[in-house]
Amino acid sequence: MTTGLWELVLQGVWITVQLLVLSALLAGAVSFVVGIARTHRLWIVRFLAGFYTEVFRGTSALVMIFWVFFVLPPAFGWQLVPLWAGTLALGLTYGAYGAEIVRGALTAVEPAQREGGIALSFTPWQRMRLILLPQAVPEMIPPFSNLLVELLKGTALVSVMGMGDLAFSGNLVRLALQESAHIYTYVLLIYFVIAFALTRLMRGLEKRLKRGVGKAPGGAAARSARPVGTSVGGGAA
Repeated sequence: MTTGLWELVLQGVWITVQLLVLSALLAGAVSFVVGIARTHRLWIVRFLAGFYTEVFRGTSALVMIFWVFFVLPPAFGWQLVPLWAGTLALGLTYGAYGAEIVRGALTAVEPAQREGGIALSFTPWQRMRLILLPQAVPEMIPPFSNLLVELLKGTALVSVMGMGDLAFSGNLVRLALQESAHIYTYVLLIYFVIAFALTRLMRGLEKRLKRGVGKAPGGAAARSARPVGTSVGGGAA
C-alpha cells in the first residue's frame, strides 16, 4: 500500500478517535443526567427520563444519524457538519443505554447508606453527591467499558454521511487497490487496538476509583462470579 493510501487510513483513524471522544463525552453527560433523573422522587421527572430512555433505546442508531443529518436540520433551515451530527446522534443514543447503567448502580447502593445520609439531615443532592455517587460510580465502570467499546464500533455508522472515518477510508483504499482482504484486516486490527486500549484505560480507572472508596477491584463481583465449590487457588474444594 502506498504512503498516500496509508495517510488516508490515518486520517480516518483520527476522525474516528475524535468522534469517539466527543460522542463519549456527550453520552456520559446524558447518562448521568437521565440516570439520576430516573431515581428522582417526583414521578414526572422519572416519567420524562424513562420516556427519553425508551425512545432512544428503541430506535436504530443508523436511522437516528439519518434524522439528525438529513431530516431535522433542513426542517429548521440549518445544517450540521457531519462530525457534530454524528456526535449528537451517537451521544444521545448511547447515553440512553448509559442512563440505565447509572440508574442500576444507584439503586444497588445499600439502603443503609441512604438512610445514614437522611439521619445526618443531608439534602437529596448532598446524599447523591457525597454518599450515593462515590459508592455507585466504581460499579458503573465495567458496564461503561463495554458501552464504550460498542460506541467505538458504532462510529462506523457515520460513513453513511460520507464522513471520512476509519471504515469510510478503508473502503476507499479497497476500491483503489481492489484488494479486500489486506485492507479490511488492517481495519479490524486498528479497531481492536483502540478497543483494547479503551478497556485497559477503563480497568485502570476502576481500580483507582475502588481504592478511593476502600474496595478491592473485582472483589465482591469476583467472589460472586466464582463457581460454587472452588477454592481461592482455583482448585475444587
